[in-house]
Amino acid sequence: MSDDPPPHRSLARRIEDEAMPTWRSITAEEPRWAASVAVVAVIGLQLALPAHLHLVSRYLLPTIEAGLLVTLIVANPLRQDRHSRSFRALGLTLIAVASLANAYSAAQLIADIVNARHQLTPVQLLATGGAVYVTNIIIFGLWYWELDRGGPAARAAGEHAHPDFLFPQMTTPDLAPVDWEPTFTDYLYVSFTNATAFSPTDTMPLSRWAKLTMMGQSAVALVTLAMVLARAINVLN
Repeated sequence: MSDDPPPHRSLARRIEDEAMPTWRSITAEEPRWAASVAVVAVIGLQLALPAHLHLVSRYLLPTIEAGLLVTLIVANPLRQDRHSRSFRALGLTLIAVASLANAYSAAQLIADIVNARHQLTPVQLLATGGAVYVTNIIIFGLWYWELDRGGPAARAAGEHAHPDFLFPQMTTPDLAPVDWEPTFTDYLYVSFTNATAFSPTDTMPLSRWAKLTMMGQSAVALVTLAMVLARAINVLN
């Protein structure tokens, strides 16, 4: 007896594959440049902060971040097409170090405001708070991009059918290009809207980790903005 599938089953499978949206299909890997530029921006914003807002020294954590970024770029300069656990671990470590640096800066800034220890003018205070706030947006955008459906390489390979974030293009495919799939820019937008509205806007978190991460980002953004603005207004008055 033949093990070949019935002809009608093969036809049904072909129709199913053709109807599958691009974001669920196997596609070309995403270029690395957008995420790399975002990491460079994070490093620049961290180096611009006052010295006392850095953990240990101004250059320690930014130097580690730069070293990890260079390693990833040298190993694979163009696209996110490495499925090695070591490369994925390096990418996650890079974001974790950046998160640690920004968390320390935010906590130290808030502690200085509460204890009235800072010697910053209102303009300097707003600029410092703004740098921490913008860094927070970029870092969480990197987290969302790196973790959604296993990361960019896993998304390109179509390894996970169930998304962690539900983008509008997924629910209304007729309003999007046929080859649409989320890239780093989409995740950065999600991070920006979550940090400004303190809640999801057009993109919904589906998994528990996505909900908790967005909740944490909103909390950090809210506290940072409230404390910095309140202190700056108080100094001006």
